[in-house]
Amino acid sequence: MSAITLRGLTKRFGSVVAVDDLHLDVQDGELMALLGPSGCGKTTTLRAIAGFELPDSGDIDFGDHRVTNLPPERRNIGMVFQNYALFPHMTVAQNVAFGLEMRKESALAIRTRVATTLAKVQLTGLEGRYPRQLSGGQQQRAALARALVVVPDVLLLDEPLANLDAKLREEMRFYVRSLQQEVGITTIYVTHDQAEAMVIADRIAVMFNGRIHQLAAPQEIYHRPHTWMVAEFVGLTNFIEGKVVGREDQLLVVDTALGTLRCGGLAPGTDAKPERLIAVRPEAIQLSGRSGGGASGAGDDVPGPRGADPTVNRLRGVVRARAFLGNLVDYRVEVASGVVLRVQGDPHAPFAVGDPVDAAFQPRSTWSVPAREERVC
Repeated sequence: MSAITLRGLTKRFGSVVAVDDLHLDVQDGELMALLGPSGCGKTTTLRAIAGFELPDSGDIDFGDHRVTNLPPERRNIGMVFQNYALFPHMTVAQNVAFGLEMRKESALAIRTRVATTLAKVQLTGLEGRYPRQLSGGQQQRAALARALVVVPDVLLLDEPLANLDAKLREEMRFYVRSLQQEVGITTIYVTHDQAEAMVIADRIAVMFNGRIHQLAAPQEIYHRPHTWMVAEFVGLTNFIEGKVVGREDQLLVVDTALGTLRCGGLAPGTDAKPERLIAVRPEAIQLSGRSGGGASGAGDDVPGPRGADPTVNRLRGVVRARAFLGNLVDYRVEVASGVVLRVQGDPHAPFAVGDPVDAAFQPRSTWSVPAREERVC
C-alpha cells in the first residue's frame, strides 16, 4: 500500500488543458473518488497516475517514491477498466494469473494466489469459464481479481460499474467498497455517478475543467458545497438568487425576489461577496396546506418568511406538477411568477396539482454559495 501525491499535475492535448495544475493527496489505504462530468479531466488524471499519460508538468509520488516518468509496469498498480479488458481467449483463472506470469512467479505461487484471490471475489468454481460465459457482475469481479492478485501498491478503477444494469450496479457499489476495506489498498475510483461516489468513497474530489472544486467527505460535499457547480452536480438543488444584507445568529440574511430569507453561512475560504445563491435540497422543503388563495398562481400574497416561527423560511406557492416515484412524490411548486421549486416528500401527502401550499425550510438545512459564473465544463 502507498499514499498518492499529485503536485501541479498538468496535461494538455493540443490547445485543450485536460488537467490544470492539480494538487491531490490520497492517504494510505483511502478510497478516493474523482467525480465529475465527461470531459472534466478525471480519467486523464487517472491515466497519468497509472503511467498511460505522461504529464506536461507536475509530479506523481507513491509514498516516498517518485513515479512521474516510470512506465506503468514499474509502478506496481492494479487497474480495472470500464470495459474490464479481459482476454476473451483466456479462462478466468488464466486472466487472473496473467500478471503473475509476467512477473515470473512460480507455478505454485500462481496457483495459490489465484485461488485465494478468486475466493476473495467470490468466483471460486468459475476458474475454467471464459469471459463470454460470465455475467456482467462476474466479469467485473474477475477484472478486480486480476488487479488485486499482484498485490499492487495502488488500485485504480475507471468507471468500473458503468456497463452494469442499474440494480446490479447498486449491489456492486457495496461489494467494491467492502472489498477495498478488506484488502486496504489505496484506491482511486473515477466515476460520473454521484450516488456511486457517495456510497464508495472515503472522500470525493469533485472536478470541473481539469481542476478540483471541492475535496471532502461525501456528507460535506452534499450538505456544504463550496460552489454552485458542486451543488448543482451532486444531488438535486434549488437555487434562490439574492444579496447578503446582514448576519443573524450565525446565519446569513439574504434579500431575494421571494422576500428576506435566512440561510447557512459561508464555507471556509469561499467567496464572501454579497451576491449569493441559497442552495436548498428538495427534501429539505416541507409542504403544508393553506386555506384560501385558490389556484390562481403564486405571488397573490407577499412572499417571504411568514407565520409564527421567524426562524423558518416560509413561502406561499401553488403545486404546478406532481410525480409519484414510489418512495416519494416529486413536486414542482411555483412560489412566484416563473420561480419554481422542486420539492420531494411523503408519497402519501394529499397535495394535488393546483393546490395552494406553504413551502417551508429551515435556514440551517440550506447553504450559501457564490453567485453563478460562466460554466467552465
